Amino acid sequence: MSTFQITIDETGETFPCHAESSVLEGMFKLGRREIPLGCRGGACGVCRIEVLAGDFRKKAMSRAHVDAADEKAGRVLACRIFPMSDLKLKVSGPIKRSLLAPAKDSCTHFFAAQQRGD
Repeated sequence: MSTFQITIDETGETFPCHAESSVLEGMFKLGRREIPLGCRGGACGVCRIEVLAGDFRKKAMSRAHVDAADEKAGRVLACRIFPMSDLKLKVSGPIKRSLLAPAKDSCTHFFAAQQRGD
């Protein structure tokens, strides 16, 4: 079973993802509770990303969330793509808001709030 490194461009985070697992499944293994999972079947559009580099295979996605031009530009749904090489991703929509927002229950957030006087 091949495993590839997936890099999230905005955060620099990396995670392993098996070729038989969707990128969303691999992303979930980061252990971040705030990653939205949605329907996991390509219909809701919650896990929209842009693949900046690398090769992947894909399954059918809702055209309401990913049209042909999006797909050609590498904008896809993380639940419907499977890595065939290392990938570099740009996140968008709900995943971007989740990954780039400070975790509400983390120690880092607590200490930052303490320093601000919250």
